[in-house]
Amino acid sequence: MKDLTRGDEAGTLITFALPMLLGNIFQQFYNMVDSFVVGRFVGTNALAAVGVSFPVIFLLVALIMGITMGSSVLISQFFGAKDERRLAHTIGTSYIFLFVAGILMSVLGFLAVPLILNILAVPQDIYAQAKSYMSIILGGMLITFGYNGVSAMLRGVGDSKTPLYLLIAASLMNVVLDLVFVIVFHWGVAGAAWATLISQAFSFIMAMVIFNRTESQMKFELNTLSWDKEIFGNMIRIGLPTGLQQTLVSLGMMMLTRIVNEFGTATMAAYAAASRIDSFASMPAMNLGQALMTFTGQNMGAGKTERVRKGHRAAIVMNIVISLSTTLLVTLAGKWLMGLFTTDEVVIHIGSRYLLIVGLFYLVFGVMFINNGVMRGAGDVFIPMISSLLALWLVRIPSALLFTKVFGMGSEGIWWSIPAGWLVGFVFTTWYYRTGKWKTKVLVRRPPHAEEVE
Repeated sequence: MKDLTRGDEAGTLITFALPMLLGNIFQQFYNMVDSFVVGRFVGTNALAAVGVSFPVIFLLVALIMGITMGSSVLISQFFGAKDERRLAHTIGTSYIFLFVAGILMSVLGFLAVPLILNILAVPQDIYAQAKSYMSIILGGMLITFGYNGVSAMLRGVGDSKTPLYLLIAASLMNVVLDLVFVIVFHWGVAGAAWATLISQAFSFIMAMVIFNRTESQMKFELNTLSWDKEIFGNMIRIGLPTGLQQTLVSLGMMMLTRIVNEFGTATMAAYAAASRIDSFASMPAMNLGQALMTFTGQNMGAGKTERVRKGHRAAIVMNIVISLSTTLLVTLAGKWLMGLFTTDEVVIHIGSRYLLIVGLFYLVFGVMFINNGVMRGAGDVFIPMISSLLALWLVRIPSALLFTKVFGMGSEGIWWSIPAGWLVGFVFTTWYYRTGKWKTKVLVRRPPHAEEVE
């Protein structure tokens, strides 16, 4: 656990965000390994099959994990306010919710695979492989929920190191199992899916073992678990807009995937690989936003609004340095990066154009995420949802259709629609942050008797 209400704002953010960044590097590496192994050792069709599955997986996880983000915000505010009773009730309620939702989504996700593939208009040459990969992953949603939910709750109490250790363990195991299942056993995309699921299960089980052998507030004990209706209501109030936002984002991703699918297997494979690289490149900004969410939650709970403003300013400066560096790397080394996934020159060319176009706008993307982090941490989750809806459904998707079908820009029209949406989100969230209205949304205040002595 880490108290983020003390010390230099920039230094506090860096020390908290760095383990999160390293953890998410392993998380993206974890996701990327499947694409890398099947692209290199199975073929272009297998790479496209794995790629088409990611928006669907994200869709089914999005709503539930959004509510978990609501629990993370409450946990950070209760922790900042030193309210141990309600902190324990929030953790217990979160565990119960994750278990029930995980079982439900595992069953529904597995049964819905054929319908989803038909909606996405997946070509017949990759249909069987996509179905195999997706059925295994979606059937294991209970493990995925537990694995990600525990990490989100830990970040709420300022612990960004334990999720890092869990991710490192899962990532290393995933690499080994991918190579064994795909190259040695020749299980194809099914081998990659099983490697992912087994690795997540291992890390989740290890987390439970570690918690139960220590005095961690995350300890899982059936006889002490309790359901708090009021806290769950607040989790829903904070998390549902974020969950709906992520659901609509994932639906938008599926819509973009369908547009990409119209350009054939090579473009699908390029999109699958380039979007994995893009996830790596955009990760520092997303981590700054996540770190700032917890930082804001704890400091708003402690009544330190001015400290939140200073933290936001420090995060913006860090984002400028990181984003410009990332843009240079991705735009200049795009072909080499794509070559890590495939030897197909057509796929490499299409993917490198994606990276060049999207990579120019990482600075804008970063500021948007940082603004949203402050708002979510303060409990003002409605504005980030509106921002995403504007950027995605009123700009990105209409632009993709306009650029490809009316202007005849080909697949590059889809790539240009992505930063177009970011620009709208950047302008909207920057305007709202400056209004200061987010300061009035905090749910938790430190009780007078618990005020710290500075």
